[in-house]
Amino acid sequence: MNAPDVLTMNPAIVALAGFAGWTLLLLLTVANLRMANFFTGKKAINGFSPTGDDLPGFGQRVTRAHLNCVENLPIFAALVAAAGLSGQFAVMEDTVMYVLYARIGQSLAHMISTAALVVWVRATFFFVQVLLMASYAYQLIF
Repeated sequence: MNAPDVLTMNPAIVALAGFAGWTLLLLLTVANLRMANFFTGKKAINGFSPTGDDLPGFGQRVTRAHLNCVENLPIFAALVAAAGLSGQFAVMEDTVMYVLYARIGQSLAHMISTAALVVWVRATFFFVQVLLMASYAYQLIF
């Protein structure tokens, strides 16, 4: 793919790739935390909880941020696929990057703190995503 093709790529595809890339970055962060705990003798290689509740503070929060991405990425991917396959990318082109921005904002808020104000910020970012995806689903169906 040459440079002009990249510059004209559909925003929905860019947002989907960004969402997947962000999910992968969080996965690598969790993996590094787990490996650090293993190599320092704090945890056995098979002693990790899939929920992250065995990791302190940031480890728990980044695990939950990653799992939240994993929970929501298939919904977003299905909507992007439905839009593309039905020739309806226009439904989401103007706002689709906001799904990615809100996802990143939600994850960062999740990793920063569990203080009430930050949880409200995180919830706001989450509802932005949900409302946009619900809007896309409605427009694609009707």
